[in-house]
Amino acid sequence: MDILWLLIPLSAVLVLFIVAVFGWAVQRGQFEDLDGEAERILTEDTPRD
Repeated sequence: MDILWLLIPLSAVLVLFIVAVFGWAVQRGQFEDLDGEAERILTEDTPRD
């Protein structure tokens, strides 16, 4: 039962860290054009050797 005094705050800190990283990624525009890169891979012409 004493381990809960460690695990509950640790899990709360982990959740806050994950939310902060997700918010940072959204602010930096990481999720704005998800289809563009997928289409670019399929349509990009690269010269062959």
